[in-house]
Amino acid sequence: MPLGQSFSDGNFSAKLLSTLDHVEYRRIESNEDFEDIARLRYRAYKTHNVLPVAATKLIDEIDFDKNAHVFGVYYDEELVSTIRLHHVTPEHRVCQSISIFPEAVNGLLDAGMTLIDSARFAIAPEYASELSAMPYLTVRLTPVAAIYFDADRVLQPIRPAHAAFYRRFFYAQPVVPPRRIPQYDFDLMLLASQTRELRSKMMKRFPAFQSEAYERRLLFARSSNFDTAPLTILPTARIAGRPNSPEMSYLT
Repeated sequence: MPLGQSFSDGNFSAKLLSTLDHVEYRRIESNEDFEDIARLRYRAYKTHNVLPVAATKLIDEIDFDKNAHVFGVYYDEELVSTIRLHHVTPEHRVCQSISIFPEAVNGLLDAGMTLIDSARFAIAPEYASELSAMPYLTVRLTPVAAIYFDADRVLQPIRPAHAAFYRRFFYAQPVVPPRRIPQYDFDLMLLASQTRELRSKMMKRFPAFQSEAYERRLLFARSSNFDTAPLTILPTARIAGRPNSPEMSYLT
């Protein structure tokens, strides 16, 4: 199936799984890999006119924070998208959303919540349509992270035009309404999803978002936990969807 094929017809969920068979995730840790990610971010943001004001580089210090996880998403070994996920806790308040919406994010943390902040999403322009599989299979990593870290909420700092997508697929609710953000010179809003709702509802609707515990460990456990750090991780959605998988007990 062509990577950019429309999912407007047929069984959307089955086609997501079919495309996922061609996908692998890579932990971005080397300087060479970060250079590839920077080029992809620049090309994607420039195409959609969302480059930060006075941007001089597309890799920042937050990419190297101890709680940051940067991924490349590959289709048949070609880098087509990337995302950065941050595990945010009351003790470690570093992420992109807190720099944009400090009062709202600090309020959640002050209430004792832990969060996954989804940021720096970028996709090759030729695969960026919401009718393509790749936007979905890139953000698949977000609920996978929320389950691994047992986070209370998933944050989505987004442009208002994308709100319908996150409401429909991630059951996201508004936290901060749209407002102009000076460092970007366009409007952003903050949405949040409840992790338990994601696990029970979304993964029943879209089995491609399911994962086995060992996939989550390979994606998010720190390199010091492995004799050799895994750089390439294959999705486990088909295994997690088998009737005897323990993951099935979480679906309602």
